[in-house]
Amino acid sequence: MNRKQQGSFKVRILVVYKERIFLTCHYLSFLVDAGHRAVIFDRFRGVQDIVVGEGTHFLIPWVQKPIIFDCRSRPRNVPVITGSKDLQNVNITLRILFRPVASQLPRIFTSIGEDYDERVLPSITTEILKSVVARFDAGELITQRELVSRQVSDDLTERAATFGLILDDVSLTHLTFGKEFIEAVEAKQVQEAERARFVVEKAEQQKKAAIISAEGDSKAAELIANSLATAGDGLIELRKLEAAEDIAYQLSRTLLRT
Repeated sequence: MNRKQQGSFKVRILVVYKERIFLTCHYLSFLVDAGHRAVIFDRFRGVQDIVVGEGTHFLIPWVQKPIIFDCRSRPRNVPVITGSKDLQNVNITLRILFRPVASQLPRIFTSIGEDYDERVLPSITTEILKSVVARFDAGELITQRELVSRQVSDDLTERAATFGLILDDVSLTHLTFGKEFIEAVEAKQVQEAERARFVVEKAEQQKKAAIISAEGDSKAAELIANSLATAGDGLIELRKLEAAEDIAYQLSRTLLRT
C-alpha cells in the first residue's frame, strides 16, 4: 500500500469515527429550545415526574424518550353558538392566550396528551360561554359587553387551572345575533326614528300656533287701542251701557224663574 492509499484509508477511518461519535451523541442527548420544557418517558418506569428545562440533556438510548412542550403563550380562537336569556341565538368568538403550567407537564401528558389544547380549550370554552351568556338577554350582551367579557374571563381562567393551563388573556372578538333579532332591532330603530320625527313636527306646529296666537292677541290689542284713540271716552261709556244692559237682562231672567 503506497502513501497515497494509506492517507485515503486514514481519512475514511476518521470520517467513520466522527459519524459514530455524532450518532452516539445524537442518541444519548437531546436539546430543549428556549421557552420549551421536556418530559421524559421511560419504557420501564413510564412518564417520569421530572420537568427538564432548556439546554442539552442526556438520556438512555432506546429506553428513554423526550416529549417536548412549548411553554410560551399561544393564541387560539374558539367560535361558539349559544343562546341568550331571552332565547336569542348568539354567535361568539373568544380569543385565548394560553400556556401550560410547566410543573404540571407530566400530569398533562399522562392524563390528556400532547394535544391538550385541542382536547381541553374548545370544550371548556363552550361550557363557560353557554353558562355566562345565558345570564344576559340580547340587549344586555351589547350594552354590558365589558361585564360579560370579564365574567367569561374569570370563570374560564378558573376552569382552565384545573387542567394545568394558564390563560394570560381572554377577550370577546366577535359577537353577533340571529337574523330574527337583527330584523327586530332594525324595526325598532325605524319606529323610534318615526316617533322622534313626530315629536319634532308636533313641537314645530305648537310653536307656530303660539306665534299665531301671540300675533292675534297683539292685533286685537292694537285694534282696541285704535278704537279708544278715535272714539275717546265715548267708546268706554258705550261699553259700560252694554254691560249694564246685559246685567239687567240676566237679573230679570232670574226673577222670572223664582
